Amino acid sequence: MLLKSLSPKIEKALNGQVEMEAASSQYYLAMASWSEVQGYNGIAQFLYRHSDEERIHMLKLLKFINERGGHGIVPALKQPTVKFKNINAIFEHVLSHEILVSSEINKLVDMCLNEKDYTTHNFIQWYVTEQIEEERLARHILDKLKMIGEDKAGLYIFDRDLSTLQSEDEGSRRR
Repeated sequence: MLLKSLSPKIEKALNGQVEMEAASSQYYLAMASWSEVQGYNGIAQFLYRHSDEERIHMLKLLKFINERGGHGIVPALKQPTVKFKNINAIFEHVLSHEILVSSEINKLVDMCLNEKDYTTHNFIQWYVTEQIEEERLARHILDKLKMIGEDKAGLYIFDRDLSTLQSEDEGSRRR
């Protein structure tokens, strides 16, 4: 057994973030499935990949907890919403959810500093940077959808091109 380097308070907070990342993966998965059923294949691909990315974030946290002598807990999750009004509603939900995740990450940063857990603080900085980029991407997508408005042809092109947008953004986020 590894010696424990995490305080119980930090371990509990990190496990809370594991749950948030797992729930995020489920939310994106539900949105991807809805989009695919509605015929938005490009948007669905984008959201499926985003779901996978959130799962990777969860695993990264879980492994960190275990490596620091804690116990990463796999959470039980509630079923996410499975019906959405439209594509705009999906991406508004994405942005509000990413803002919520950023708020939780900021609480972790504050807790690490208060507990003088600089190792975990350093680890969490990756998530701080990631959240800045996640929020920026969601805002960028909403700006595009606002420009498109009710134009069906514009939405068609947006759906087709969203995979390209994801690929461009992944390059900067996968450091």
